[in-house]
Amino acid sequence: MARKYSTPGYHPIKKIKVVLKGLNFAVITDFSVAYKLVLSLPILLVAGMFYRWVDLSIILLATGMMLLAELFNSAIEVLCDFVEPQQNQQIGAIKDIAAAAAGIAIFVWATILIIEGIQLLAIV
Repeated sequence: MARKYSTPGYHPIKKIKVVLKGLNFAVITDFSVAYKLVLSLPILLVAGMFYRWVDLSIILLATGMMLLAELFNSAIEVLCDFVEPQQNQQIGAIKDIAAAAAGIAIFVWATILIIEGIQLLAIV
């Protein structure tokens, strides 16, 4: 009899460990990921302390979006370097597009962090 809702090899706890391992690796090896998380945390804490749930949600969403873009950008760059270690115009274009996506996410994140930070400073 087959197990219901279970696929061989799927272990949620192991998946969470893999996620945390990848995030830890990104934070330790990529300064751009680490400092952005450090900038977001104080504003998230202040929003939480004053029960500003909408502000907290917006900051969390923007930080998550930025982090996802940074992680995808890093993964694409590592993959491109693995596939083609030599200088290649097409690989360069792929990396530029990935960096542009991360740049847009960073711009949105920074804008939201500044706006929310100013609003939260007015409360404090």
